[in-house]
Amino acid sequence: MELADYLSLLRKRWLSITVLTVLGLVAGLAASVLATPVFTARSQVFVSVRGSDTTSDLLQGSNFTVRQVRSYVQLVQTPRVLQPVIEELGLTDTPSQLAERVRAESPLDTVLINVTADDESAQFAADIANSVARSLSAVVQELETPQGAAESPVEISTVRSAVAPTSPSSPNTTMNLALGLLVGLALGVGVAVLREVLNTKMRDVADVEAVTEASVLGAIPFEPDAADSPLIVQESPHSLRSEAFRRLRTNLQFLEFDRNQRAIVTTSALPGEGKTTTTINLAITLADAGQRVALVDADLRRPSIAKYMGLEGSVGLTTVLIGRARLDDVAQPWGNGNLDVITSGQVPPNPSELLGSRNMDELLDELHAKYDVVLIDTSPLLPVTDGAILARLVGGAVVVVGAGTVHRQQVDGALQALDSVAARVLGVVVNRAPTKGSGTYAYSYAYGYASEQADSPEKPRAKRAPRTDVAPAAAGPAHAGDPRRKRELQSVAAAAGADAMRFPPVNSSAQPVGTSASGEGKPRA
Repeated sequence: MELADYLSLLRKRWLSITVLTVLGLVAGLAASVLATPVFTARSQVFVSVRGSDTTSDLLQGSNFTVRQVRSYVQLVQTPRVLQPVIEELGLTDTPSQLAERVRAESPLDTVLINVTADDESAQFAADIANSVARSLSAVVQELETPQGAAESPVEISTVRSAVAPTSPSSPNTTMNLALGLLVGLALGVGVAVLREVLNTKMRDVADVEAVTEASVLGAIPFEPDAADSPLIVQESPHSLRSEAFRRLRTNLQFLEFDRNQRAIVTTSALPGEGKTTTTINLAITLADAGQRVALVDADLRRPSIAKYMGLEGSVGLTTVLIGRARLDDVAQPWGNGNLDVITSGQVPPNPSELLGSRNMDELLDELHAKYDVVLIDTSPLLPVTDGAILARLVGGAVVVVGAGTVHRQQVDGALQALDSVAARVLGVVVNRAPTKGSGTYAYSYAYGYASEQADSPEKPRAKRAPRTDVAPAAAGPAHAGDPRRKRELQSVAAAAGADAMRFPPVNSSAQPVGTSASGEGKPRA
């Protein structure tokens, strides 16, 4: 991660970082409030040598005391010094317990000793410090007195008596708050970075580009009411999503195709990433550009194009593949007349075998001959193999990635599924791309519509309930959902007969994907 990535992460995770920082402050404050106040008192003694009359004696005595002071400092915490203090003050502590609350130190190159004592009572802290100073003086006198001499040459005098402190030395509220702030902030940033590293969801275009070398053909921005407006190009042609589909159309037109390989499979790694609505809207934009387009619902597991477009779905692709109808019998015109839709028909028990059969290969040849572009919506790649089978037969596949829906390893697995059958990946479309933040893949859309919106401001669309179909009158011309056309298709289904929908096993004329009838390889991608 670079510096810009960290700054973006801080902006994105600012709320959790702030919460943890505040919790750190609260923890520091709680530690200060709940802690028992401790008072610290200090007394100071001076170490000197008696009987130093000459300069030489003074110098020798000074050197002696400097060396001895270090020993006296260590002596302060011994039971010989502390036991008299316990007896004098009537303490319940043992010498080792009292030693934990008593400290001594000597400033460098001095003969001074500072005796410090801690206690929950300010007065007791002062009494302990003064008593330890007196006890130290008595013990040193006893230890330094030569045998047979009346007094010790070393004298320890109290130069500063301890007084009861007015404020506790612990807890230090300011330090605890500062420490809580730093710990909370560090914890918040650490958790944010950890979540970023461990989060494998594909959130934006940058995540997709990090997984695959395939180009990003377009990004469809996220809108909260996208589920209520699946055919956004037809319903709201000036919206940001509609313009994103036109940009996707433009990018597709720059791809190189062989004349007989103008069919494109659209698929995804998992269900629910928006591949079907992306395919439908792309087909509409291509038809609006004047191209003859065939939209084929080859998702024989969970077909939905007929539902979205308000078309008859009882006959379609499967009816043609089992030889009970011709292409012209099941093609349903939609929109401006440039778009024909072939719905899935009845759901078969053997989708993969039907899609890999010779009949499917012949149907693709017929579609290539009649249409400029053929868009084929297929099943997701990870649950089933249908998408990979079809991608091998046509010019290539466009993989739709739902931002915030699928993980990196799932997208990588889908791309590997296509690579394993030598299918060409034309590119990736990022659906539900974020419109804010560093991962944004959108442009300002004010240009070209500013004057129109100024003259007639567009009212926000009211939120609609999720639809089970799309009203044909709103989605296209009358013949898109013409009752006469539906009756014709129902007649085709009736003519095929009930036995036709039993989907017998594919006969011996079926061929493996990518082979001709003679058994020779026949790559189409």
